[in-house]
Parts: sequence; structure tokens; C-alpha cells
Amino acid sequence: MTAPSTFGLSTEARNLHWLLSNLVEEVPGVHSVTVVSSDGLMLLSSDPGLATAKEPGRQTGPRGSSADLATIVSGIGSLTIGAAKLMDGGGVKQTMVAMEEGSVFVMSISDGSLLGVHATADCDMSVVAYHMALFVGRAGHVLTPELRSELRKSMESTQ
Repeated sequence: MTAPSTFGLSTEARNLHWLLSNLVEEVPGVHSVTVVSSDGLMLLSSDPGLATAKEPGRQTGPRGSSADLATIVSGIGSLTIGAAKLMDGGGVKQTMVAMEEGSVFVMSISDGSLLGVHATADCDMSVVAYHMALFVGRAGHVLTPELRSELRKSMESTQ
């Protein structure tokens, strides 16, 4: 994982980067993680550049880009919110997509932003979901409008 520079960021922003890095490094099977704002903009990413291939010709992230994971997470979030409204199901808490070659998890954060994880197909889904819930519990209350703005600016400077 290539850690983004946290130089010049507030303590809260550095803590969120640290939590995100720990999620990738500590949870077996997790390839990449992103936080997307309620309007679909990437706020945090475990890999601001291209994912590294573990096997020749094989990418570890969706199309190799953290921006692609953010787009997927935003789309899944919008789709499930629309489905929940049509079914009078209330708020969407978590969505999981299991594929032959991987899994994508999306979890709501209290301010409307989303936490997305791309993991291996054979990951322990309950462990991934547990660690995502820990992240949401620790990060959800600090995602103020000011911090979201700071994170957006830091992501724009890395792209």
C-alpha cells in the first residue's frame, strides 16, 4: 500500500488516514478501502494511485485505480438507497457484493458518506464487516463539513 502524505493535515485527518491504513493492513484479504462523501467525491483512499499487481497481468483493485473503487462505492450506495426507498425499507446500513474473484462491501457512515472495501473472494466476510463497523464507529462522528473539505483538498492534491 502506498500511504498518502499526511503532512500539513489536521490531527483528525491524520487519524482517519491512520484508521484507513490499519483497516487494509490488519484485515486479511482486504485489497483497498475508500471513503466517499454523500455527493460521490472520494475523501480518503488506501491507495491514491494504481494498485500493485500480485501476479503478472492481474490487478488487485478495480481496474487498478482507487478512483474506480470510489465510483463503484458511490454507485452501489445510490442504487441501494433508491431500492430501500422503493421498498419502504428505511436506511441502508451495509451492502455486500460477492463475485467469483472478489467482494465489495459498502457501509453507511452517519453523515451520509460511505465506506467501501474491495476484498478477496475468500475473505472472512464477518471479519471485514466487523472492522468496517469499527472504522465507522470511530470515524463517523469526526467527519464534520470542515474535515470533509480538508480531505477533499488533500485528495485533489494527490491526483
